[in-house]
Amino acid sequence: MQGILIVDKPAGWTSFDVIAKMRGVLGTRKLGHSGTLDPMATGVLPVFCGGASKAVDLQLNHDKTYRATLRLGSRTDTGDITGTVLETRPVTAGEAELKEILPRFVGPQMQVPPMYSAVKVNGQPLYKAARQGLTVERKARPIEVYDIAYEGSPVPGEYTLTVRCSKGTYIRTLLEEIAQGMGQLGAMSALRRTRAGLFTEADAHTLEEILAAKEAGPDALEGLMLPVERVFEPLPLLEVDAGTAQHLYNGCPTSHYPAPDGRYRVRNREGQFLGLANVTGGVLRVEKLFVERG
Repeated sequence: MQGILIVDKPAGWTSFDVIAKMRGVLGTRKLGHSGTLDPMATGVLPVFCGGASKAVDLQLNHDKTYRATLRLGSRTDTGDITGTVLETRPVTAGEAELKEILPRFVGPQMQVPPMYSAVKVNGQPLYKAARQGLTVERKARPIEVYDIAYEGSPVPGEYTLTVRCSKGTYIRTLLEEIAQGMGQLGAMSALRRTRAGLFTEADAHTLEEILAAKEAGPDALEGLMLPVERVFEPLPLLEVDAGTAQHLYNGCPTSHYPAPDGRYRVRNREGQFLGLANVTGGVLRVEKLFVERG
C-alpha cells in the first residue's frame, strides 16, 4: 500500500501516537509524517505510507494554516493552557486593541522556539530540558506570517485567529507575542491545523473513519489514500515513451530531450506516475522514482 493518508489528528494524541497507530492499521513500518502537532492540537496531519514516504522532504509547499484561540490574563510555562500557570494579571485590553496590533505580526520575522518544543539543541530536544526545569539558550529562526485574520471572540477574554504561515512557526509563541503587544499576558487555549502544504481539512479523515475503512477491507482503506503524485501537482507534467521510461529506471540521462529546462513530474504513456525528473540543457535526468525500477 502506497499513498498519503491525511489524518484529522484528535486532541490528546501526539503525532508519534498517530504514526504508531497507523503502523498497525496500514500494516507497515514505512511511514512518515509532515509537520508535528502538539498533543492539544487537532487537524491536518499528512501520513506518507510505503514508497510515498520518500516524498516527505520533497514537498513543494510546506506552508501551514491554523485556527488558534488566544486566552488573555495569564502565561504558562508551555505557552498554552495545558502548562503550569506562571503569572496572572487582570485583562485591560480587548478586541479593539487586538485588531489594531495584528498587522504588526504579519511578514518575515525572527522567532525564538519555545522551551516546550521538539527543536534539538546539542542533540537534545528542548522539551526534555524544560521538564527538568532547565532553560536552554535558543537561537531565533526566520519565519514568515503571511496573514492573520480575526475570527471573533468565542467567550469573553478569548479571541480566535486564522494564521497562514511558513514552516517552523510556533503559534503558541506568536500568540504570546501578540498578547505582549497588547500589554497583556496570554496563552493559547485551542489550536487546529486546517491546511498543511497542499492538503486541507477536506482531505482529512478521522481515526474512526480510518478504522471503519480498515474493517471494511483493503480496498476501502486504500480508497482513503491520496496518490503520491498529489504532492507534485504544481509541477508541469512530462509524459515519456517506453524507451525514455527505461532510461529513467536505469538512472541514465536522455540527451536532446525536446522539453524546456525545468523540473517535472513524469508519467509513462499508460498514465502511471513514475517520479520526478529535471531537464537541463536538453538533457533529461531522473531526480526521484516512486515506482520499482524495471
